[in-house]
Amino acid sequence: MSTPATASQTAGPYWHMIDFPEWADLLRAGGPNDGVQGDRITLTGRITDGDGAPCVDAMVEIWQAGPDGAYDAGFFGFGRCATDTDGEFRFTTLKPGAVPGLGNATQAPHILVTIFARGLMQHVVTRAYFAGEKLNDQDPVLNLVDPARRGTLIAQPAGAGAWRLDIRLQGEGETVFLDI
Repeated sequence: MSTPATASQTAGPYWHMIDFPEWADLLRAGGPNDGVQGDRITLTGRITDGDGAPCVDAMVEIWQAGPDGAYDAGFFGFGRCATDTDGEFRFTTLKPGAVPGLGNATQAPHILVTIFARGLMQHVVTRAYFAGEKLNDQDPVLNLVDPARRGTLIAQPAGAGAWRLDIRLQGEGETVFLDI
């Protein structure tokens, strides 16, 4: 006797069980980065689906190096937040420094962005680089991306200390996602 196939499940939307809004502020008073020095930034964006509709029930996680480019030197670089009713996310953090890569390569300052959302069987991962960063031209990961699509990974200035990276999950203008 064969076992009947079970329905597949997508991730979420169970974010309310793991959403701690304070985690979106990596610089919060009393938090693990309280007192760490660096350039304070806000990273915002909007997540949309293939039809351009906002993903109002996504969970966004970030992971980044500290201002000195190290992952283990006193800066806790993990954050998490749910998208709001417009599909928007917002993180307060410090601008990461350049990160050593393989060999003598140097990776441009960037923030790793992971998205969990309804309809995704597995999370997707991308990076937020910073427009105008001189090391972008040399970044070994960014240079693997088709130049016509590279802009989907570049956060744009949105005011003093503010950066914006909108993320399209599929369709025209789809963000480049990394196979990790």
